[in-house]
Amino acid sequence: MISSDVIRGYNDTIILYLLLDHPSYGYEISKKIKEMSDEKYIIKETTLYSAFNRLQKNGYVESFYQEQSHGKRRTYYRITESGVNYYYEKCQEWEVTKEVINQFIKEVNFK
Repeated sequence: MISSDVIRGYNDTIILYLLLDHPSYGYEISKKIKEMSDEKYIIKETTLYSAFNRLQKNGYVESFYQEQSHGKRRTYYRITESGVNYYYEKCQEWEVTKEVINQFIKEVNFK
Protein backbone atom coordinates (compact mmCIF):
# COMPACT_ATOMS: atom_id res chain seq x y z
CA MET A 1 0.00 0.00 0.00
CA ILE A 2 1.08 3.57 -0.67
CA SER A 3 0.90 6.04 2.19
CA SER A 4 -1.75 8.68 1.54
CA ASP A 5 0.82 11.28 2.69
CA VAL A 6 3.11 10.35 -0.18
CA ILE A 7 0.47 10.62 -2.87
CA ARG A 8 -1.73 13.41 -1.43
CA GLY A 9 -0.33 16.12 -3.71
CA TYR A 10 -1.21 14.10 -6.79
CA ASN A 11 -4.80 13.08 -6.07
CA ASP A 12 -6.04 15.95 -8.27
CA THR A 13 -3.76 14.84 -11.10
CA ILE A 14 -4.99 11.24 -10.84
CA ILE A 15 -8.64 12.32 -10.89
CA LEU A 16 -8.13 14.69 -13.81
CA TYR A 17 -6.36 11.93 -15.75
CA LEU A 18 -9.39 9.68 -15.30
CA LEU A 19 -11.68 12.44 -16.58
CA LEU A 20 -9.63 13.24 -19.70
CA ASP A 21 -11.53 10.83 -21.97
CA HIS A 22 -15.04 10.99 -20.53
CA PRO A 23 -17.10 12.22 -17.57
CA SER A 24 -17.38 9.93 -14.59
CA TYR A 25 -18.76 9.71 -11.06
CA GLY A 26 -17.12 9.19 -7.68
CA TYR A 27 -17.50 5.46 -7.19
CA GLU A 28 -16.33 4.69 -10.72
CA ILE A 29 -13.24 6.87 -10.26
CA SER A 30 -12.47 5.31 -6.89
CA LYS A 31 -12.78 1.82 -8.38
CA LYS A 32 -10.55 2.75 -11.34
CA ILE A 33 -7.82 4.12 -9.05
CA LYS A 34 -7.88 0.91 -7.04
CA GLU A 35 -7.72 -1.23 -10.20
CA MET A 36 -5.05 0.78 -12.00
CA SER A 37 -2.81 0.82 -8.93
CA ASP A 38 -3.20 -2.94 -8.45
CA GLU A 39 -4.85 -2.09 -5.11
CA LYS A 40 -1.68 -0.34 -3.88
CA TYR A 41 -3.63 2.90 -3.51
CA ILE A 42 -7.22 3.08 -2.35
CA ILE A 43 -8.52 6.63 -2.19
CA LYS A 44 -10.77 7.39 0.75
CA GLU A 45 -14.25 8.68 -0.05
CA THR A 46 -13.68 11.88 1.96
CA THR A 47 -10.40 12.49 0.11
CA LEU A 48 -12.09 11.94 -3.24
CA TYR A 49 -14.99 14.31 -2.59
CA SER A 50 -12.70 16.94 -1.06
CA ALA A 51 -10.70 16.78 -4.27
CA PHE A 52 -13.87 17.11 -6.39
CA ASN A 53 -14.89 20.19 -4.39
CA ARG A 54 -11.43 21.74 -4.73
CA LEU A 55 -11.22 20.98 -8.45
CA GLN A 56 -14.70 22.40 -9.02
CA LYS A 57 -13.96 25.53 -6.98
CA ASN A 58 -10.82 26.11 -9.09
CA GLY A 59 -12.73 25.61 -12.34
CA TYR A 60 -10.91 22.41 -13.32
CA VAL A 61 -14.02 20.22 -13.31
CA GLU A 62 -17.74 20.80 -13.52
CA SER A 63 -20.48 18.58 -12.19
CA PHE A 64 -23.82 17.59 -13.66
CA TYR A 65 -26.59 15.18 -12.78
CA GLN A 66 -27.63 12.20 -14.82
CA GLU A 67 -30.73 10.11 -14.22
CA GLN A 68 -30.13 6.40 -13.72
CA SER A 69 -32.38 3.62 -14.97
CA HIS A 70 -33.66 3.02 -11.41
CA GLY A 71 -34.79 6.66 -11.11
CA LYS A 72 -31.97 8.01 -8.95
CA ARG A 73 -29.73 10.89 -9.95
CA ARG A 74 -25.97 10.46 -10.00
CA THR A 75 -23.46 13.32 -9.90
CA TYR A 76 -20.96 13.17 -12.73
CA TYR A 77 -17.82 15.23 -13.18
CA ARG A 78 -16.19 16.38 -16.40
CA ILE A 79 -12.86 18.08 -16.92
CA THR A 80 -12.81 21.64 -18.24
CA GLU A 81 -10.31 23.16 -20.65
CA SER A 82 -8.69 24.84 -17.65
CA GLY A 83 -8.53 21.42 -15.97
CA VAL A 84 -6.77 19.90 -18.97
CA ASN A 85 -4.17 22.69 -18.84
CA TYR A 86 -3.73 22.19 -15.10
CA TYR A 87 -3.32 18.44 -15.61
CA TYR A 88 -0.49 18.98 -18.08
CA GLU A 89 1.17 21.49 -15.72
CA LYS A 90 1.05 18.87 -12.96
CA CYS A 91 2.57 16.29 -15.32
CA GLN A 92 5.50 18.62 -15.99
CA GLU A 93 5.85 19.26 -12.26
CA TRP A 94 5.95 15.49 -11.68
CA GLU A 95 8.87 15.10 -14.09
CA VAL A 96 10.87 17.70 -12.15
CA THR A 97 9.83 16.12 -8.83
CA LYS A 98 11.08 12.71 -10.00
CA GLU A 99 14.42 14.23 -11.05
CA VAL A 100 14.91 15.80 -7.64
CA ILE A 101 13.79 12.81 -5.57
CA ASN A 102 15.86 10.40 -7.66
CA GLN A 103 18.96 12.29 -6.51
CA PHE A 104 18.22 11.04 -3.00
CA ILE A 105 17.13 7.46 -3.72
CA LYS A 106 19.57 4.57 -3.72
CA GLU A 107 18.83 1.32 -5.47
CA VAL A 108 18.31 -1.28 -2.80
CA ASN A 109 17.85 -4.99 -3.28
CA PHE A 110 14.98 -6.01 -1.03
CA LYS A 111 14.71 -9.69 -0.19
